[in-house]
Amino acid sequence: MSYRTILVETRENVGLIILNRPDALNAISQELVGELAKALNIFEADDEVGAIVLTGSEKAFAAGADIKEMQGKRWPDTFVDDFITDGWERIAQCRKPIIAAVAGFALGGGCEIALMCDFILAAETARFGQPEIKIGVWPGAGGSQRLTRIVGKSKSMEMCLTGRMMDAEEAERSGLVSRIVPAASLVDEAVKTAQLIATMSRPAAMMVKDVVNRAYETTLSEGVRYERRMFQASFAMPDQREGMAAFVEKRKPNFGGGK
Repeated sequence: MSYRTILVETRENVGLIILNRPDALNAISQELVGELAKALNIFEADDEVGAIVLTGSEKAFAAGADIKEMQGKRWPDTFVDDFITDGWERIAQCRKPIIAAVAGFALGGGCEIALMCDFILAAETARFGQPEIKIGVWPGAGGSQRLTRIVGKSKSMEMCLTGRMMDAEEAERSGLVSRIVPAASLVDEAVKTAQLIATMSRPAAMMVKDVVNRAYETTLSEGVRYERRMFQASFAMPDQREGMAAFVEKRKPNFGGGK
C-alpha cells in the first residue's frame, strides 16, 4: 500500500512506521492520522508482526498538530466530526506493543501520540512539550490526562500552563521515557527491543499491555484483582504450558501465538 505522509516497512517480526512530513516537521494532519491508522490495521492483522515501532526524523518526531489545517474549524464542526478522536485513538487501541522512538521535537499532538504508545525510547536530542496554551488552547488528544498520570500533577500543570519543553534527561527522570539511547542508533535499538518483544508469547504480550494499562484506570485493589484473574486465565494458554515446560527442560520455548 502506498502512503503520502508516512513510510512503512517490516523488519523481520517488527512493523516500522516513520512519520514523513519533513517540510512541516512531521506535523500531525488528518491525512497522516488516517494513514497511520491504516498502517496499524495492517500490522495488527499480520500474524508475522509481533510488535511495532513508531518514529519520525532526527529533527522531529512530530512538532505538533497541523495548525493551518485546524485554524478555520469551529465548535460545531469539531463536535459533529469528533475532531481529534477519529483515528487518533487508534494508536492507544492497538493490541500489539508499540514503541515510540523519539528524536528531536515531540510537541503538542506529537507528544500526545508518543504518550499513546506503550513506552518511549528517546535520543538525547528529544524534547517533549505541550505548548498549546501559546496558541490559545490546551492539549486535546490526551496530553493533560496521560502526561499527568505519568509525570504527576505539578510537572504536567507547569508544562501545560507555560508550554515549557522537557529534555530527554528530565523526561527519563520523570518516568516519561523508558531510557535514552544515542540518536544515531535510536531506530535500530527500538527495532531490536521490539524484535525481542515479538519473540515472546503473543497473547501474553497483549495481556501484559492490558494489565499494566489497567493500573492507570482503576484502584489498586481492583487492579490487583484484575491482574490475578488474568494470570489465572493464562494457565489455559498453550504458550503457558510451553513456556514453563521449556524452563524446566532448560531449552528455548517455541511459542505458537496461542492459536
